[in-house]
Amino acid sequence: MSEILLQLLLDIVEGCRLPVLRKNQEHEDEWPLAEILSVKEVSSRKLYYVHYIDFNKRLDEWVTGDRLDMKKLQFPKKEAKTPTKNGLSGSRPSSPEREVRKSLDLNVQPATAPSRGKTLPTPLVFSVYVVISHVVLKIDYPMSFHCLQTKVEAVPLATQVSPATPVPSLPSSAEASQASVFPANGTARRLVPSQPGRKRKANCGGAEEDSQDSSDGIPTAPRMTGSLVSDRSHDDIVTRMKNIECIELGRHRLKPWYFSPYPQELTTLPILYLCEFCLKYLKSLKCLQRHLTKCNLRHPPGNEIYRKGTISFFEIDGRKNKMYSQNLCLLAKCFLDHKTLYYDTDPFLFYVMTEYDSKGFHIVGYFSKEKESTEDYNVACILTLPPYQRRGYGKLLIEFSYELSKVEGKTGTPEKPLSDLGLLSYRSYWSQTILEILMDLKPDNGERPQITINEISEITSVKKEDVISTLQYLNLINYYKGQYILTLSEDIVDGHERAMQKRHLRIDPKCLHFTPKDWSKRGKW
Repeated sequence: MSEILLQLLLDIVEGCRLPVLRKNQEHEDEWPLAEILSVKEVSSRKLYYVHYIDFNKRLDEWVTGDRLDMKKLQFPKKEAKTPTKNGLSGSRPSSPEREVRKSLDLNVQPATAPSRGKTLPTPLVFSVYVVISHVVLKIDYPMSFHCLQTKVEAVPLATQVSPATPVPSLPSSAEASQASVFPANGTARRLVPSQPGRKRKANCGGAEEDSQDSSDGIPTAPRMTGSLVSDRSHDDIVTRMKNIECIELGRHRLKPWYFSPYPQELTTLPILYLCEFCLKYLKSLKCLQRHLTKCNLRHPPGNEIYRKGTISFFEIDGRKNKMYSQNLCLLAKCFLDHKTLYYDTDPFLFYVMTEYDSKGFHIVGYFSKEKESTEDYNVACILTLPPYQRRGYGKLLIEFSYELSKVEGKTGTPEKPLSDLGLLSYRSYWSQTILEILMDLKPDNGERPQITINEISEITSVKKEDVISTLQYLNLINYYKGQYILTLSEDIVDGHERAMQKRHLRIDPKCLHFTPKDWSKRGKW
């Protein structure tokens, strides 16, 4: 038997699938199915790079032969030849990436704009009554069933977060209806109308972030399944494998999650050293020490536009500080699977958050945004470095991006699709922000206070589509006896209050010194 297993080990090639031993989150042994992506030999010992099927790529790793279940080895199979568009036949070996892509294509259908000449359904006006602390609010809001249905399908955040997330079904007939609030768990609270919004392309902007707590109904841990990926242009064997073993950045050593296109000669090093101020990469500790004697930076280049306590934000122009921006992108790619790496950083601004001590300003995280965005994106990529995750910095980055949008007088939204961690943070931030607005509403001179989705969007600078999708995600919209109602239970209120008590880091608008530029004028670049 041992000779047979030894022969099977010798026969393992790329594309084989078999169960592999790993530890789960409870540190218990499990044997998930995995695909062999690469095989190498180190000191006369074979190592296998495995991707766990239906798990996030950040869990991929090199394993030894004793962790493989050879009894259930599956060799690569070719798909049956099928005619192509040109009438030619062809076959391709199966792989988990193609299966993921197929499932995404089946589940996520981009919404298409209505053809010219076609009439849209007549907009309906919904009167939504909201009861908050014994105060009744009446909200009148126009909505088109057709546009709302289109938006529910088009916004990945509303449809892809979880298959189990209930979304209220919308009636197909265009009948005007009036909404009232009914109690949930004995208490009735709050509101919701919806509004059509223009559709956007699904871009590959990722956001790797953390969720600080679960008391507001938002998950605190990343999904173990794959990220929300719509573009697999990097679907080759090289970029599917992590190529950097370890990064030393200041006092931290980071283990990368994903591939990053650092120079090939650096990928064989046990540790890649980075200067934590200019982010230059070096091959040895001695080179780093020599570099630090010459590097005069003690903070990111660019303008400091915010400082409160030890937290600072620096605005960095991708054209004026090209080398720093490119090095930042290389570092970020180690932790962002969805990021498209731009060597041409000219069209982007980078906002780097730092923590100050006696040695300088240490990078905590960053987000980037386009200088000119036709789609109203206020974030292209966002990242909190792993040593600082789950400490509230993720929401602080998100809050800062919306504070900039407020100064610019715009509403903004992050590029889609978001990564799993980014989705958790944005959902949590949107939920807390919207609930904070609604629960602070008070009667005005005995009159019932009124608020609309537009007003919520203007106050928070959150796009109307994100406001609507968040309300749907929290399952607060209900259709009852021909009416749309929104109920806010005591559990939601209590969870929100507990979450806000834990959220100590907040942006102070008084400490922000930021003047928007008109980037439509080329001279500004």
